[in-house]
Amino acid sequence: MRVLSARIALLFAALLLGACAAAPRVMQYNPEGSTQTDILTWPAVPAVPRLEFAGQLLGEQNFVLEDDSEGAGRTFLRWLVGLGKRGRQISQLVRPQSGVVDSQGRILVTDAGRPSVFVFDEAGAKFDLWREAEAGIDFVSPVGIAELGAGEFLVADAELGDVFVLSHDGTPLRRFATTDVQRPTGLDVDIGAGRVYIADKDARLIKVFSTSGTLLRTIGEPGDVAGTLNAPMHVRVVGGKLYVSDALNAHVLIYATGSGELLGQVGQRGLYVGNMVRPKGVSVDSDGNIYVVESYYDHLLVYDDAGQFLLPVGGTGSEAGHFLLPAGAWSDDQDRIFVADMFNGRVVIFRYIGSES
Repeated sequence: MRVLSARIALLFAALLLGACAAAPRVMQYNPEGSTQTDILTWPAVPAVPRLEFAGQLLGEQNFVLEDDSEGAGRTFLRWLVGLGKRGRQISQLVRPQSGVVDSQGRILVTDAGRPSVFVFDEAGAKFDLWREAEAGIDFVSPVGIAELGAGEFLVADAELGDVFVLSHDGTPLRRFATTDVQRPTGLDVDIGAGRVYIADKDARLIKVFSTSGTLLRTIGEPGDVAGTLNAPMHVRVVGGKLYVSDALNAHVLIYATGSGELLGQVGQRGLYVGNMVRPKGVSVDSDGNIYVVESYYDHLLVYDDAGQFLLPVGGTGSEAGHFLLPAGAWSDDQDRIFVADMFNGRVVIFRYIGSES
C-alpha cells in the first residue's frame, strides 16, 4: 500500500511539474537564493559611480515562471521527486571559466567543473547545456569560447588539447586547431579580419589562425621577464589591439593585431591593490577601460586605456561584488562586464556607467 501511495504521489508530482515546465518562463538576473536587493556601485556614493551591480548567473534557476508562481508548493514537489535543494538535479554552475555574449544576445559560459557550456538565452527564455566536444567525446576542461560566425562557436578545452567547433545549437561539428596547439586556454575572434587568436599556455605563445583553422603565425616571445609570455591565459581583441593576460609574469601585454608588435603593458607584480599576482580574465569597455581579473587577491582591477590604475572591485567573499578565485572576464555591446567567479559557482555581472555619469 505504501509503495502504491508513493507511486501515486510521484505521478501526481510529475504531472504538476510538467505543467509548470510548460508555462511561460523568464530569465532573471537575481534568481532564487540571491540575497542582493540594494543597488551597489563602484566607487560607492557619494563618489561618482563608474560601475553598478547588474546581477548574477547561477544556472537553470535563473529561469522562473513568468507569473512568479515559483513558491512553496513547487519547492515541495521538487523535494518529493528528489529535486530538492540538497539533491536537486537542476544544472548549476560549478567552476565557470569564461564566456561570450553572442550575436543573438545569448550568454554562453564555459564550466570546467561540470564540464559543459552553459547557455542562457534571455530572449528565448531557454536554458541549455552543451556537453560534447565532438561526437562521443565530452568536454574535460573547457575554458575559452568565442563566436566564430556563420552560426558557429569555438571552444578551447585545455585538457583535450584542442579547439572544437560547435553549431548554433551546440552540435559538435569538427576540430579546429588539430595538432597546432598544446594547451589552449583563452581565445577570441576578430570577425572583420577573419582571424582567431588562441592563448597556448604550454607553448607560451599566442597563435593566430584563419577562421578555417589554418595556423598563420604566432605573437609574443616566451620568457619570464617584462614584455614576454610565460603563462598566457586569456585574450581579448578590441579595436585592432590584442590584450593578453599572463598569469605567471603578472601583467597584461597589448599587441597590435596586424603586425604583432608589442604596444604596451598593463600592471606589474606587487603587494598593493592595483598590482598583479595571478591575472586571468581581461576585457575592455566602450571607453577603452581595461578590466583585469586578479585571481589571487579576488579582485577585478580597472585601468584606463593608457594603463593607469583607476579602481578595484571585490575582495574575498561570497556577497555581491566579491569573489573567490575568479577566472575569466568578458563584455558585451551593452557595456556589461561579466566575471566568472569560479569557486563561488557563479557569473557576476556589472554594468559600466562611467560615460553616463
